[in-house]
Amino acid sequence: MNRGDSVKCKGCYKIFALAGNPNVGKSTVFNTLTGLKQHTGNWTGKTVANAWGRCRKYGFPALLVDLPGCYSLFASSEEEKIAGDYIAFGDADATIVVADATNLERNLILLLQALEVNPRVVLAVNLLDEAKKRHIIVDIEKLSEELGIDVVGIVAKNGKGLERLLDGATAAVTRKKALSLTYSDLLEDAAAAVSSAIAESEPGCRSPRFAALRLLQSGREGLGGESDAVKSALEAVWKTLPPEKIRDEITKTAAETAERIARSCVVRSGKSGVSRADRVLTGKVTAFPVMLLLLASVFWITVKGANYPSELLTKLFFAFEELLSGWSDALAVPEWLSGAMILGVYRTVAWVVAVMLPPMAIFFPLFTLLEDLGYLPRVAFNLDRAFCACHACGKQSLTMCMGLGCNAVGVTGCRIIDSPRERLIAILTNSFVPCNGRFPLILALTAAFASAASAIVTPVVLVAVILVGIGTTLAASALLSKTLLKGQPSAFVLEIPPFRRPQIVKTLIRSLIDRTLHVLGRAVVIAAPAGLLIYVLANTGALAAFCKFLDPFGQFMGLDGVILAAFILGIPANEIVLPIVIMGYSSGGFLTEVTGGEALRAVLASNGWTIVTAICAVLFSLMHSPCSTTLITVWKETKSLKWTAVAALLPTLFGIVSCIIVNLLASLF
Repeated sequence: MNRGDSVKCKGCYKIFALAGNPNVGKSTVFNTLTGLKQHTGNWTGKTVANAWGRCRKYGFPALLVDLPGCYSLFASSEEEKIAGDYIAFGDADATIVVADATNLERNLILLLQALEVNPRVVLAVNLLDEAKKRHIIVDIEKLSEELGIDVVGIVAKNGKGLERLLDGATAAVTRKKALSLTYSDLLEDAAAAVSSAIAESEPGCRSPRFAALRLLQSGREGLGGESDAVKSALEAVWKTLPPEKIRDEITKTAAETAERIARSCVVRSGKSGVSRADRVLTGKVTAFPVMLLLLASVFWITVKGANYPSELLTKLFFAFEELLSGWSDALAVPEWLSGAMILGVYRTVAWVVAVMLPPMAIFFPLFTLLEDLGYLPRVAFNLDRAFCACHACGKQSLTMCMGLGCNAVGVTGCRIIDSPRERLIAILTNSFVPCNGRFPLILALTAAFASAASAIVTPVVLVAVILVGIGTTLAASALLSKTLLKGQPSAFVLEIPPFRRPQIVKTLIRSLIDRTLHVLGRAVVIAAPAGLLIYVLANTGALAAFCKFLDPFGQFMGLDGVILAAFILGIPANEIVLPIVIMGYSSGGFLTEVTGGEALRAVLASNGWTIVTAICAVLFSLMHSPCSTTLITVWKETKSLKWTAVAALLPTLFGIVSCIIVNLLASLF
């Protein structure tokens, strides 16, 4: 649902904004009340844009807006700015702040800042079941008295308390007064002066005080299109009260108030500390072996589970292709047209679907289960030191993991990184880990050139390839940090969430709809015209000429012209690289398939392939220009052709250099 829809429904529906710290269950509340409309993830900063949904529970005529998770409304990160702007200046009738019962003090800071905007707020204390396990008791009634607003205890994952929460949100629409933070006389006078200037220059501003406080603490770098009167008022304040002191006072006042309230309303008993599971998953000795074992297990399940459905889909698609050919002959369709549409467009799309769908349908649910379980923040914790050493952000490890499924998804996930410099580094290096589209080539070459024990060898090879990808990601991040994107790593506060039981059915549905089908749809849209282009090139002799032109440089890299041409023509969809290679060797005019590792090895060996060629091909598959879908995503995220070009050229240069080194070393032995 878009913003226009919300405006149209304004007279019929109440609009409730959902705000909260990362990982408090805010999006779970949204999903439960609206249906499976928004993806939830068990890591910090997951939601990075407003998601709209109509309440489908309890008959409430309400629209819900899922805001990005944030710790403060006064900070400058993308998600915090989005959340603050909507709460302060959006069209919400009331705000629902979701808090974690196990860490109420930290969560209350955001609530107090929301009350700075307006009193139309209701507090949802979530995860009461987790709090009970940790021997934490929250006095809901006393908390409500302290804050002067409705407070509702909930367990979002099973819907407990959500109906009462909607009642509380409805009541909050008319609330006129609640707890308000009081600052020093000097800051209060400054806020009054600036808010008065804002109210005069912007009569439609819904929260002049909040706007004033945010401008006061942001400093001159936070100024944009403010009027001269507002700028003059700010400059007058900053002469005696610098932004740094204002920022410190705002933070200190909210923190002290939150601490006081939490101390009076929360009772803790029992032991606390690091769990046994975390001692293993984040331990210095055990963390990385366990991580590699889990990764190998996921890949083994993906590889073994995808083989049969992929073969079945291939047979079905080729059987339907025969039907299409028969219909084409019956209708007397010109050969050039039927060939272009069936052997070009249809066969390419069929290849992409048959190769991509089965592994994605297995990998994405497994990956999402790890998200929901709470393991991914622990991966970020384990890799944080390595990324910091490269002057990058530990959150990059999360986006890197997302790139294992699809680099385009990984690039989009880089929004969780606050620093623009570090976000750009993560975007430019995301394609160094192999995505689902690159796995088929790696798997096929492993099966062709490995031993008979390829069922065991393949996952090991995949893990090794990914380790190379991680190492290259770190190297490229360090290179960018010292050249094009110089800077120091920003502070990274990572909350390690408790382990939670995944909701398997919802996970399956979410991963299939939100990820698998979404990514597959984009790949199909791009693969269709690519198939037509490849068919035309192959049947006009242009492909053979192109391969011949590239052959000298390909040989220098340990490859050949056909392989390089396949990687270039495979940019629309990496899944078609291997079929193009086979087509180039067979001098056919359309994509073909060779079934089985032995048959593939025979074809490749007859065209000069050695184990060195296979290694170089795997390396270049790991390190070359990302697919067109990813490049388009990079352009959308950066709004820059320059950085999109860097995203294409950087991994390609790494791949060329790596292949040349391997080929030269091989020639010495």
